Amino acid sequence: MQTSISNEEAQIIKLFKESVYGKSPKTDDFNQRHDGKAGHWLERQMGIAANANNEPDLYGYEMKNSTGSKTTFGDWSANYYIFKDKEIDLNRTQFMEVFGKPNAEKGGRYSWSGSPIPNFNSPSTYNGSEMVFDDAKNIIIVYNYSKDPRPDKANIVPPSLQQEGVILARWDRDNLNSKLTKKFGHHGWFKCNKGKDGCYNQIAFGEPMIFDNWIKLVEQGVVFFDSGMYVGNARNYSQWRANNNHWDSLITRTYPPFPGF
Repeated sequence: MQTSISNEEAQIIKLFKESVYGKSPKTDDFNQRHDGKAGHWLERQMGIAANANNEPDLYGYEMKNSTGSKTTFGDWSANYYIFKDKEIDLNRTQFMEVFGKPNAEKGGRYSWSGSPIPNFNSPSTYNGSEMVFDDAKNIIIVYNYSKDPRPDKANIVPPSLQQEGVILARWDRDNLNSKLTKKFGHHGWFKCNKGKDGCYNQIAFGEPMIFDNWIKLVEQGVVFFDSGMYVGNARNYSQWRANNNHWDSLITRTYPPFPGF
């Protein structure tokens, strides 16, 4: 364990010990249809106002909650979407009908999620799109009609888009840099972990994140784009995530044992 703890970290550890440690989330007061209700309970216990801004949560640290298999860096929409391009006659719903996939369990509702989504070194198995860097090192998702494996693609893809090098989405490098650095580049981050009994039993801290390292992890496929966009909801749900084994590898210190205050 490190010998000296910053005042900010000590405050966070104290909050966790007094308000979270040994407890399981009480979610009766929250919208039961909301997936993040346990996270909202944790935010309230730690004194964090629920927000969607891109700043660190507490004393310059970003907080992460105990999750199943993967943890989110941020919900960061692309700077460019083809359905927002005024020169292309394609609205958001049509975009999902062309490049997304219907969900039989949702009455055939289309979404741009799951197999239609590519990542670096992992093209979409559904529509053949790929995630690559452009010349300016921005992240783009590009569609090539010749690589689309769908047998009925000629009936799905509009003639104007039956071509190579169609950019579906672009995340500007500088914008991603700003978002990651604002959230994780101050003092670092911490994660509140639960035991098998569902009670919080540990708080783990990691160092500030450096964008150049993060973007390499995207290129390696360690950090991946996990889209949840679907017809009928205006939110893009553009989650950038990594599996928990990666997050665990970044942990530099854990509590308990708790320091004396």
